[in-house]
Amino acid sequence: MPKNSPPPVSRRRWIAGATLLAQALPALGQAAPTQVRLPRKLRLAVLGLEGHIADVLDALPQLPDVELVAISDTSSALRTAVAKRPEAHDARQYADHIQLLDREKPDIAALCGNNLERPALIRACAQRKIDVVAEKPLANTRALFDQVRKDVADSGIHLTMIISMRFLPEFQALRQIVASGEIGDVVQVTAQKSYKLGARPEWMKHRNSFGGTIPYIGIHLVDLMRFTSGREMFHLASHETRVGHPELGDMENTAVSMYRLDNGGNASFHLDYCRPESAPSHGDDRLRIAGTLGIAEYIEGLGVSVVSNGKPPRKIDPLPPAKSFFADWLESVHNGKPSGLPLADIYRANEIVLEARDAADQYTPARILAARD
Repeated sequence: MPKNSPPPVSRRRWIAGATLLAQALPALGQAAPTQVRLPRKLRLAVLGLEGHIADVLDALPQLPDVELVAISDTSSALRTAVAKRPEAHDARQYADHIQLLDREKPDIAALCGNNLERPALIRACAQRKIDVVAEKPLANTRALFDQVRKDVADSGIHLTMIISMRFLPEFQALRQIVASGEIGDVVQVTAQKSYKLGARPEWMKHRNSFGGTIPYIGIHLVDLMRFTSGREMFHLASHETRVGHPELGDMENTAVSMYRLDNGGNASFHLDYCRPESAPSHGDDRLRIAGTLGIAEYIEGLGVSVVSNGKPPRKIDPLPPAKSFFADWLESVHNGKPSGLPLADIYRANEIVLEARDAADQYTPARILAARD
């Protein structure tokens, strides 16, 4: 993709009628074409086909040592749709996740199904010593999240989570601007995700299986705000609700969350499913970092810009090269390279959004997020 034409950051879910059908969504930034070699061949399986499987499958052409051997989902329509992808033509199909794990014995399981089933599938993989690539969040409750952490630690498996936006050129650029000192000390970080509502599956309409809009979408922004600003997030206040759209049941279509940063600054994000169907893209993502010496900002469709003391406003072009989230993780696990998404960051993002969701549920004006070892 031309460097002067950055790809959009939002991704459209796969919708056909009332069912989310699997299609390959455009990758957020194209992975570098250079092949990544691993010490041995790895067998990959995808369990659940409703999530961001493109973040895994799009990387396979540059991973000649990884073979997709099987996919599973209770929906035959989803299995048929995903099998049309060239990477999945020869993958065996299952309706039952556990049957796949026991018969195929993969080295890696990508868990891309609904939020409710994820903790149990992580445990099943941990018991079988299978490394895991999981959708987000890892669990819908703090108790289940703590159990996931224990299962991963006790088994010694490797775990990553599909919060891959930090690997995009736009957010790599924002991180570099902040690290350079050009905009000074970070004072404020604000972020937005606005999506078209579209048709939503039944599991998203119930709190028990969905978990809330803050954990489901906000986790991307929590990770991006921490990653680009270099700051930690503590005290918080949140609110999420559904306005209109009774067909959504428990699913919230608007949410906000505010935080105190570790240097005394502040951060906030807002989420909504209010983007009109007539809008040119599925999503409208934004991230703004204000510092003591200037401001750096990403706006979807416009790119990254910066204005600072003594310098005129400018657009960042070219952007840093795109990176593959999946290839980066495999290189960290099997080639000993530093991870671009450490497990500690994954766990911290889950902690923050679960506590933010609980604060919204309890109408608690402020809570203290204590970082855990």
